[in-house]
Amino acid sequence: MSKDKNRILIAEDDKDIIALLRLYLEKDGFDVFFAEDGINAFDMIDNCEPDLVISDIMMPGMNGYELIKKIRKSQNNVPIIILSAKNEDNDKILGLDIGADDYMTKPFNPMELVAHVKAALRRFYKLGSGETVVNVFEVGELKIDIERVRFTKNGEEIMLTPFEFKIMTLLMKNPGRVFTKVQIYEHINGEYYETDEKTLMVHMSKLRDKIEDDRNNPKYIKTIRGLGYKIEKIL
Repeated sequence: MSKDKNRILIAEDDKDIIALLRLYLEKDGFDVFFAEDGINAFDMIDNCEPDLVISDIMMPGMNGYELIKKIRKSQNNVPIIILSAKNEDNDKILGLDIGADDYMTKPFNPMELVAHVKAALRRFYKLGSGETVVNVFEVGELKIDIERVRFTKNGEEIMLTPFEFKIMTLLMKNPGRVFTKVQIYEHINGEYYETDEKTLMVHMSKLRDKIEDDRNNPKYIKTIRGLGYKIEKIL
């Protein structure tokens, strides 16, 4: 099925929010599909082949957390943005932990949401644009293959979310270099908002859980207090 425009699937049971999102997204040239519960949203994945999913959390049938887990279990790496009235830190951590790439809270600025959609599409579908000479980078036991979108430690594959994969690509291309939080987010996302700081911190924490033997005494990802993060140069 050919696609002239990027397709956005909205999983949301509030008709007013669906109408608002459709208005702004279609105005920016996106094809918009929607489902009012998680079950129908998942069933639509194969049919509409979305380039990005926007999902509420509280929905009938199957909630947003269940939907995201089911999408990721099916090995689908489509970028996912959670749009939810649940605004506690633990809600955001859970959403990012199960595979979402971004988390925005209601009420929201529709123009900011469109900016997040565009940024998520850029970082996912244009990673490595113009930088295809070297596709594999190694740091110690870690190896990242950009072309195959594969990350391993000691030869064992570790599943990363799209956002985590972009972070590791940036750091492993530049071992020993310190990146500020703003630099990391702007490189991956294109834009940085003050609310993105906690999102980035959650991603870094989850990366440590996945790649470090001892997350409290990390061998690879180092926090440089007052500056940002780096990955150690390890042969």
